[in-house]
Parts: sequence; C-alpha cells; structure tokens
Amino acid sequence: MDSEPEAGQGPDEAERELVTRAVAGDRTAVGEIVRQLQDPIYRLALRMVWRPADAEDACQEILLRVVGKLDTWRGEAKLLTWAYRIGVNYLLNLKRKTPQEAAQLSLDQYSEGLKDGLAEEDYRGPESTLLVHEVRLNCSQAMLQCLAREERVAFVLSDVFELSSAEGAYISGTTAVAYRKRLERAKKRLGNFLTSTCGVANPAAFCKCPRRVGKALELGRVDPRRPAFAEHPITPGGRTVQEAESQMARLHDVAAVIGAHPDYAAPQAKMDAIAGILGSGRFPLLD
Repeated sequence: MDSEPEAGQGPDEAERELVTRAVAGDRTAVGEIVRQLQDPIYRLALRMVWRPADAEDACQEILLRVVGKLDTWRGEAKLLTWAYRIGVNYLLNLKRKTPQEAAQLSLDQYSEGLKDGLAEEDYRGPESTLLVHEVRLNCSQAMLQCLAREERVAFVLSDVFELSSAEGAYISGTTAVAYRKRLERAKKRLGNFLTSTCGVANPAAFCKCPRRVGKALELGRVDPRRPAFAEHPITPGGRTVQEAESQMARLHDVAAVIGAHPDYAAPQAKMDAIAGILGSGRFPLLD
C-alpha cells in the first residue's frame, strides 16, 4: 500500500506560534490566520467553481472549516498547504455544479461551440480592450470546468499555483503516482484543446478572443456593466490583468494561457461576514 504523501516544506516557528495563540483563543491570531489565507483560498475556489459569487461562498465555508479544525493542525505542512487540503476536499465534494459540469461538456464539445458566432473581424465596439480581456479570462475559466474535478485540481495546483507534485498529492489526499497521472491527463487534454482551438496559444488556431466578444455579449456570458474578471479587485501589490497578459505573451504555453489571471482578492464584504461568524460563539476555541 502506498504511504501518505509528503507535504513538502513544513511551517516555520512564527507560523507555529501564530496557530498556538489562535488555538488558545487569541482572536487577533485567528484574524491574522484568516487574513493570510483568504486570498489564496479564494483564488483556489474561483478556479474550481468558475463564478466569483460561487467562489465567495466556497471561500467562506472553507475558511470557517479551517478555523474549526485549527486544533488538529500538527505542523505536517505549511498552514496554507494544510488549508488547501481542507479546501480541495470541500471543492471536490461540492454538490453545486458549474454549467459545463451539469452538461458534462467535454473540451471537444466546448471547442465546437466556440465556432458558433465567431465574427470575421475583431470587435471594435465600446470598451473593446476591457471586453477582450473579459472574454479571454472567462474562456480560460470555462476550459477548466470541462476537466474532471480531480484533474482540474491537479492542474491548478501544479501549473497555476506552481506547487510541487509532493504538495499536490498531499493536498489532494492521494498518492504521488495517482496525482501525477491526473496532472498528465489534464495537461494533455488542455494542450490539445489550446493547440487546435485557441489563437492565444496557437496563432494558427481558429478562435480569436476579439472575434468572440460579440457572441459573448449576445449570449450574456460577458456583462459589459459588471465584468466578472477583468475589473475584479486584486490583492494589494498583486499582479494586474495587464501584467498577467504580459506574462502569458512571454511564456506562451498551456500553464501561461490558463494561469494568466490577475491576483484576485477575496471580497471584503464576505470577509467581514466571516469575522461576524467567528464572533458568534460557533467556535469553542474563541469562547
């Protein structure tokens, strides 16, 4: 039988001390842990559930579970790595499905759908640059939803978050061999899709973001009044849309195309709600 995968680099003394204080009931320490984890956990949730509103709900639930389980953390991994494990377990078992999941849409079917309504010329209407960004960001999210959840997790952890295979296996609660197989399948499927379909990854491919804008607006997949991704708040000092686009143009591979999102920040309103729940008496360690 395969042994439990190693979690990679462990926590430092400052992290151990912070968790010790939190478990002892120090509300300031609990708040600091939530602050440190909220944006990475939100970005993980967003890559798994596609829509920001759903990611907000998932992020809140994951953070509350992390706080509720703090007294079980034994320092076998960094706190964020351990929190990712709790988050991935929650997201893999989430009953709510994205539209692609509900339709059991494959990448081949998604590719065929992109041919419908593809304009002959680039979109030149109002806010064209913003809307092209929004189409690309939305499309790369949709691609991920065509993967099985286990494959999606492996790709996001390894090729978007750049975690090691050992960390990915630990977070996924599987063996290193099984994890690498999932990752290999995900990379092959996404690579084939991008090569045949995506003009960002392959200039010879048929689909060009500026030519999808009109159809995306018509179908309501992009809202010019409230762009879900192109104007999403980012972590202070984090990567912007423009910086992500620049990185994608330099690297020009599967990970770059799908990973080229800004460093999204968890919405403050949801974080304020978490603070209220933490003070509600639900958590014995804070009593």
